[in-house]
Amino acid sequence: MWRIGQLARMVGTTERTLRHYDRIGLLAPAAVDPVSGYRWYGVAELVRLERIRALRRLGLPLRLLAEVVDASDAEIRRVLRVALADLDRQIDKLTEVAEGTRRHLASATALVPHVTTAEVRRLRVCHLTVEHPSEIAAACADEPSTLVTWLRGRPDGAFVAAVGTGRTGDPLVLPARTVARVTVTAREAVVGAGYDLFDWLASHRLTVSGPTVETRLVDGDGVSATVLEVPFAQSI
Repeated sequence: MWRIGQLARMVGTTERTLRHYDRIGLLAPAAVDPVSGYRWYGVAELVRLERIRALRRLGLPLRLLAEVVDASDAEIRRVLRVALADLDRQIDKLTEVAEGTRRHLASATALVPHVTTAEVRRLRVCHLTVEHPSEIAAACADEPSTLVTWLRGRPDGAFVAAVGTGRTGDPLVLPARTVARVTVTAREAVVGAGYDLFDWLASHRLTVSGPTVETRLVDGDGVSATVLEVPFAQSI
């Protein structure tokens, strides 16, 4: 028989781990001294511990080990296939995150937009044609709270825009869509942020898939910010 510390050293684990296994019912000692409280382990416990550690190395979480450590080989293989599928999904997700980070580090822009789902929006708008985004403010009596454009990238010549008008104007429905979103606090930086957003999409091999939306917000203290949203799809 071995004391808990002896068993821990034999298999290369810790006493804390063995006590935790005991608490969750995964590996109980063969005997516990009623006076000293010392835990004693035998060959059966050693064999069971080695099996537990082997299954842990294969990726099985502790919550499943108690169910399968004594199971048949066929059942263990079934559980391992499920665990492997979950690991593959995690690897795919981490690979995607790593690739996105590499593309961002390789790009010149410091912009890091938030990717999210925009809800359906129903607007009333007035359409106009301009040569440059800076002309839009001059074409409106008041600074628009909502601006929609059909740009697919940095503007190159005249383009159509739509300004939100409240209850009058032409109806425009924007469907639910996946967007890259960035919030800009300085009004003069909006055009540059829009250009950076288009560049970010291009560097991530994403294509603009619908009208872009620019929404101006003002809080109770009169501080304003502009939210830029560009819908996108994965390039083929």
